[in-house]
Amino acid sequence: MLAVASSSLRAGRRAAIVIRGQRQAAVHVVRKSGTRNIQQSVAQTDRDTITRLLYSLGSKREVERHLRIFSSASHPSQPAKFAVIKVGGAVLDQIDELALSLSFLYRVGLYPVVLHGGGPQLNGLIERAGVVPDYIDGIRVTDTKTLQIARRVFLEENLKLVGALEKLGTRARPITSGVFTADYLDKDKYGLVGKITKVDRRPVEASIRAGALPILTSLAESPDGQILNVNADIAAGEVAKEFEPMKIVFLNEKGGLFHGVTGEKISVINLDEEYDTLMKEPWVKFGTKLKLREFKELLDYLPRTSSVAVISASSLQKELFTDSGAGTLIRRGYKLFKHDSIESLGADRFRQVIHDRDPEVISGDQSVTEVLNRIQKTPYTIYGDEPMDVIAVVSHPEGEMPVMSKLLSSRSGVLNSVVDNVFNAIKKDHRKLFWTAQVDDENRSWHFERADGSFTRGGKSLFWYGIQDVREVEKVVRDFEAKERIERSYLPVGPGAPPHKAGAAATPAGTRAFSTWIRGRNIPGSSRGYATSAADAPSPVSTEIKRLGLIGARGFTGQALTNILSGHPYLNLTHVSSRQLAGYPLTGYRTPVTYSNLSPEDVERMEKDGEVDAWVMALPNGACKPFVDAVDRGSKERSSEPSAIVDLSADYRFEKEWVYGLPELYGRDAIRAAKRISNPGCYSTSAQMLIAPLLKYVKPGAWPTVFGLSGYSGAGTVSSNDPDGRPISLPKVTPDSLGGGVRPYSLTDHIHEREAAFHLSTMLSDPSSSTMKLAFIPAVAPWFSGIISTLSMPLSEQLTARDVASLYEQKYQGEQLVKIKKEVPTLADIEGKHSWVVGGIQVHSEGDRVVVVGGLDNLLKGAATQCLQNLNLALGYDEFAGIPNSA
Repeated sequence: MLAVASSSLRAGRRAAIVIRGQRQAAVHVVRKSGTRNIQQSVAQTDRDTITRLLYSLGSKREVERHLRIFSSASHPSQPAKFAVIKVGGAVLDQIDELALSLSFLYRVGLYPVVLHGGGPQLNGLIERAGVVPDYIDGIRVTDTKTLQIARRVFLEENLKLVGALEKLGTRARPITSGVFTADYLDKDKYGLVGKITKVDRRPVEASIRAGALPILTSLAESPDGQILNVNADIAAGEVAKEFEPMKIVFLNEKGGLFHGVTGEKISVINLDEEYDTLMKEPWVKFGTKLKLREFKELLDYLPRTSSVAVISASSLQKELFTDSGAGTLIRRGYKLFKHDSIESLGADRFRQVIHDRDPEVISGDQSVTEVLNRIQKTPYTIYGDEPMDVIAVVSHPEGEMPVMSKLLSSRSGVLNSVVDNVFNAIKKDHRKLFWTAQVDDENRSWHFERADGSFTRGGKSLFWYGIQDVREVEKVVRDFEAKERIERSYLPVGPGAPPHKAGAAATPAGTRAFSTWIRGRNIPGSSRGYATSAADAPSPVSTEIKRLGLIGARGFTGQALTNILSGHPYLNLTHVSSRQLAGYPLTGYRTPVTYSNLSPEDVERMEKDGEVDAWVMALPNGACKPFVDAVDRGSKERSSEPSAIVDLSADYRFEKEWVYGLPELYGRDAIRAAKRISNPGCYSTSAQMLIAPLLKYVKPGAWPTVFGLSGYSGAGTVSSNDPDGRPISLPKVTPDSLGGGVRPYSLTDHIHEREAAFHLSTMLSDPSSSTMKLAFIPAVAPWFSGIISTLSMPLSEQLTARDVASLYEQKYQGEQLVKIKKEVPTLADIEGKHSWVVGGIQVHSEGDRVVVVGGLDNLLKGAATQCLQNLNLALGYDEFAGIPNSA
């Protein structure tokens, strides 16, 4: 497979050379459609080839799931959240294989931070120079001559790797200094060896934003400029602590950690469960013990979503994109539990998991109480981990076959294989087990891999292990039916009717999955609030692959949108237009896309020819009308269905011909039927969400007041250039310019003030006879993204805080992207999140004024996430397709 991959990547490089030549010509002449089409078709072919190669590693669904998770990990303000990859010196001798593996990641839009060592190469040069390597406590003693050789080795190896990547068409940037600051570890004892005190993230993030893989060495500098040698493993750990990535990968030639007695590769180590026992094993000593201790110290510092993988370069993709992996996965995990009653686990915690994740509850088929009553009809055991990332319920009446009736997992439970740990605990207790899953469950391959047998009928599959005789299976299923332990008749055991004869039993096309695993819902462990998960869409949803064009992608909002779109299962971003970035590669997207500079005439032709199915206008206010008019003209001559447009500016938010796209307040049916959608403003979204539940209690003649604090990304961007000359966007307002404080601006007549009042007026009991007004005061604050809005509203009648909380609960019941909490929302609840959060409800002692705090990320729910909701609805997708689960 690697040979095929290598030829594919090299073919991609040749195509890239041709395209670069075309780009140069396009700088000076009007762009021709043929060049654009060649560029796009080459990128599409390259992407499809790489994706198909990845599918050969595991099932299509598990590869796509991991791709979506990794693609959604980064945020424009933190682009290095995917992975830190430490390359051992011995792996550098396999430079072509290493470059190929890293190029795979680049081609699917993932940008790891790569840091390499060079120990074997350094030892070879030192010995040839007549210097005897000296170690104390396992640390290389570094004198001036050794450091001089080390600098040369690291620079040469760094440039070799960068060169090998560039040969494959993968942009890479050598970063050999400027990242690590260090003090002497012990100058008298170790010489010029450093202990890292600071990691400067700016060179790394600049590289990724410029579309290049950052390639680091482990050399540091003291505050006075002295170069210091640092252990590469330690340097990689410090980089990981700075960026907090999902994956920290250590590439070595062995491809994992091995059991000291059996010699077998260790697949998974769950530190919380196994660390103490492992450290007492007689075969765990010296280097192995040191590595385990270092891994534990590192992961104890990082979020629990982070994990370490020890793997060979050739198996990197299999480790990252399949559930089974290929090397050794080390994670903190949690200790598992077993409870024989809901009360012993904690009724409130268990009810919350059922409420948030159980498909029957989410679909409205059953209430939480009905689910709990059904569980308690027979003896049962609840299995899970401490944060309840995974919960399983096994029903086991005495003398009867056990049935796993619930298996509810969060995204992190799947990603970190906690679900496997729980399932293995169940297998230890039960030699035989039955369970069911829907045929279009996105994790269906997981069920097949763990079952000894299965059969499918009417859109549902029955799985089991521990039984080999089909007659015994039939007997068990008859018993299940007689005692109502399963809901559907599975007899006779055997193949069901073919789809064209299945009739009413067949699953309707487009029906949402009914899975024992949660799909597209909230991750547990977040703050428990009053909010409920959104019910499934009542109408069938599309899974048709469609194409999107983005006009104006240079700013922070455009970057946030491309990042989210990278995880969309059906929508492909095929055209991205920016005057300043034309000819440069788009960063933050799963597959290679090149910026173009589309004119209105280009857009009109593309619309006429049916090249895209939807457009997003991410242009400044007042700039998008020529492009909208171009789409309108092209759609009149288009043979297929016209494209939808979502405009992110304020240009069409007051136009009756355009649908205002705030689904939580103004409904979804109009958006589903619309071709022209205006995306609400960020401040305006939060203000409307705050006021809407209280409209009935607005005091006549007394305006509600909203004070909004926004991160500086909301103030817009200015153009600049990075060290390579590539245009980049910098914030118009910087934290330094704010001096640590906030800066109020547009104190009256802000356009979002008028926008919020205009649309809230349509919700009044008699909008024709009254007009809503509000006062809005914005201020810019010294954080990157996130708006905290405080509403102060006089009341027309007395209310209590409990009354107000009830109004919000009723208004936003079932809304997936609304979180209601008791406490005042903080920036941590908002920044980088896809939902709107409300809380801190207080009523004046006289009951005549209420204060409520709401918040959202201005780049996400205030712009990009809301845009994707509207796109999904307009294109017939599930509203939340592509929106990460950590909403």
